[in-house]
Amino acid sequence: MLSNKVIDHCQEQGWWHEDVPASYEEALRKLEIDLQSDFAQFYLHAEDGPTFYSRHQELYQICWFMENTVYMEDMNVAQLTLGLPEAYIPLDSFEGEGGFFYNRQTGEVVLVELGESIERFLNGESEPQWADFNAFLEWYFVLEQETAQ
Repeated sequence: MLSNKVIDHCQEQGWWHEDVPASYEEALRKLEIDLQSDFAQFYLHAEDGPTFYSRHQELYQICWFMENTVYMEDMNVAQLTLGLPEAYIPLDSFEGEGGFFYNRQTGEVVLVELGESIERFLNGESEPQWADFNAFLEWYFVLEQETAQ
């Protein structure tokens, strides 16, 4: 489930919509996304055009991209080119030789970059940075409490 922090942030930005387009539900079904997941809850209700922008990076509105682009083809190319398992779908355009990927099976989100970063991840030497999509959104929108190191 999405946290109130994420929902409140989206409502404050004017991004939260109660009406869910049937085409968006169908888009998530095509991606084999559980419609009860925090991922689905976010993408069915939050929209600020084709992308969201925070932390100097764009994040796709996945449902919009499914309807208006060749997202499925781009997803397949990204998986094949980078060697990522099919469970991982891109959340952005992988500009700057790095990008966010969502694991449809576990709900985890990983940031991988070309070179050592992706090699370590593919070899099982590193873990996804976010255990679930909600944690990723709280980080992405700078909603989580920063911890002192």
